[in-house]
Amino acid sequence: MNIGELQLSGNLILAPMAGITDLPFRNLCRRFGAALAVSEMISADTSLWGSRKTQTRLHHEGETPPVAVQILGADPEKLALAARVNVDDGAQIIDINMGCPAKKVCKVAAGSALLRDERLVGRILDAVVGAVDVPVTLKIRTGWDKQSINAPAIARIAEESGIRMLSVHGRTRACKFSGEAEYETIRKVKQAVSIPVVANGDIQDEKKAQQVLKFTGADAIMIGRGAQGRPWIFRHIAHYLATGERLREPEPQWIGDLLLEHLDALYSLYGRKHGVRVARKHIAWYSRHVRGSATFRRKINQAEDVQGQHDLIKAFFYCRGSGEKAA
Repeated sequence: MNIGELQLSGNLILAPMAGITDLPFRNLCRRFGAALAVSEMISADTSLWGSRKTQTRLHHEGETPPVAVQILGADPEKLALAARVNVDDGAQIIDINMGCPAKKVCKVAAGSALLRDERLVGRILDAVVGAVDVPVTLKIRTGWDKQSINAPAIARIAEESGIRMLSVHGRTRACKFSGEAEYETIRKVKQAVSIPVVANGDIQDEKKAQQVLKFTGADAIMIGRGAQGRPWIFRHIAHYLATGERLREPEPQWIGDLLLEHLDALYSLYGRKHGVRVARKHIAWYSRHVRGSATFRRKINQAEDVQGQHDLIKAFFYCRGSGEKAA
């Protein structure tokens, strides 16, 4: 699949997730087969870029290309400026967030709140596309609520504005993350435009990935929560789509090795003290399908330093059998 002049290696994409898809996680998912890994959203308000959180999100040194940065805001001029600054800093793709359902985001008319104002959507897309010479992509939901589903209309506006790829989460803003994602609207979006369309929402395993691709006709699928603590999901889905066969789930020791590698990258990015706190959620996700994980998580959440986390992880994962080494 191509995004403008950029050719991707496959049709599996890591969804941008605030507080999760930082540089270490993006690189892991790329290693296991994600053709694209989009950054955490970055505010278009450049006055906020001096914060530690945003500086970390703007960090791309050593990232596997193509580098895709997602920007968030409601002002066309500020979004255009943010796009230019990020391209100057190495972004090869700019993604615009019109899908975030968070209250604090929608309260300032950004994220999925923009879906209620199709004229403003057009102005924003025209401004950002005109501001940079790299492909601009867009991520949306199906609409504000079930009474105002307008994703096909937004898709046509996006195509007319020069958007090169459209990702659609199969929920409205009102749904947030509750209930099941629906794919009928994504299928209608695909039928409405000729640009690549990416299906997103509730894709947790190989069979669901295949079903969603077939039903929607989408060019690619985007995986978010399904990759948390399981970055190898991309390799498993790619293998299943190519062969119809499921790969065996990795052994606990292999997972432990990979987790330790992931944590070391987090400590390096955030510093050891803050990195320990950031690591806790990832440790919980990696361990959730391993027997005895509830007791382990209670212990690991009390570890206050790097050595404590490492010791507990080795004791938990390594006593449950050996397997292949982290690849």
